[in-house]
Amino acid sequence: MIERKIVQQRIKSYLVENYVSQTLTRVGHSKTTISRNPLGEKITIVASRPGLIVGSQGSNIKKLTKVLKAKFRLDNPQIEIEEVKNIFLDPRLVAENIASSLERFGTARFKGVGYKAMDNTIRAGALGIEILISGKIPSSRAKTWRFYMGYLKKCGDVSIENVLCAYDTAKLKTGVVGIQVRIMPPGLVLPDSIEVNKEIITEVEEVTADLNVDVSEVKKEAESLESENLKEIKKTIENSSSDSVEESPKVEHKTTETVVEPKESLSEEKPSKEVSKE
Repeated sequence: MIERKIVQQRIKSYLVENYVSQTLTRVGHSKTTISRNPLGEKITIVASRPGLIVGSQGSNIKKLTKVLKAKFRLDNPQIEIEEVKNIFLDPRLVAENIASSLERFGTARFKGVGYKAMDNTIRAGALGIEILISGKIPSSRAKTWRFYMGYLKKCGDVSIENVLCAYDTAKLKTGVVGIQVRIMPPGLVLPDSIEVNKEIITEVEEVTADLNVDVSEVKKEAESLESENLKEIKKTIENSSSDSVEESPKVEHKTTETVVEPKESLSEEKPSKEVSKE
C-alpha cells in the first residue's frame, strides 16, 4: 500500500510540473519542484522573468492555484517564485531563447543564433556546451546541425548526473524544429582533475622574503660562528702540541742514559794514562 501511494504522488508531481511548464511558455520558465508540508503542497517555480508569472496584483498566481486545486485535487497549494541567477547557464532558458529567435527571424540566421548562444554560455563560466538543431533547416530536407564549444563529458556518471540537459521546439512554417542543449556547469570537479598544492609555493616565497630582509643579521651570525670555530680549532692545536712536547723528553732521557755510560768510562781511562807517564 505504501509503495502505491509513493507512485501516485510521483505521478501527480510529474503531471503538475508538465502542466506548469506548458502553461508558462515564453516566460523564462526554468523548472518546477513540489514539496509536501503539513499545511499543504509547496510549489516553487524558477523563472527568469517572475513579474510576468505573478501578473498584476498576483492575478496569474491566483488563477494557477485555482486550476491546480480543481484539476489535480491539491488541498492547499502554496506557489513561490524564484529568480534564475544566471540565464546563460540554464539549458532550458538557452533552448527557449534559441526557439524564440528562430520563430521570430526564421531559418536564415540559425547559425548566428547558435554561435551567439554558445558564446554567451562560455563567457558566463561554463566548461562546455553542445547545441543540436534538427529539422528542415535551411532547406526542405531534415538535417541535424551541431554546435559545440568547450569541454563536455559524453559518457560515465558525470554525463548523467552533472551535465545539464534540456529540450525545446520551435514551430516554423516548414515544420517543427527540435532543439537540444547540453551544458557542463562551472565549478564541476571531475574524477580525473589534478590540483597543484599552492601552499608549498607560498611557504617558499615567505622564506625567501625573510632571507632578503635579514641578510645583515645572518652575516653577523655566520661571522660569530666562524670566530668560535677558529678559537676551538686553535685550542685543540695547542693541546695537541703540549701533549707531544711532554712525551718527547722521556724518550731523549732514555737515549742520554745509554750514551753517557761509555763517556764516563773513557774519562776514567784517560787520567790513568797520564799518571803513568809521570
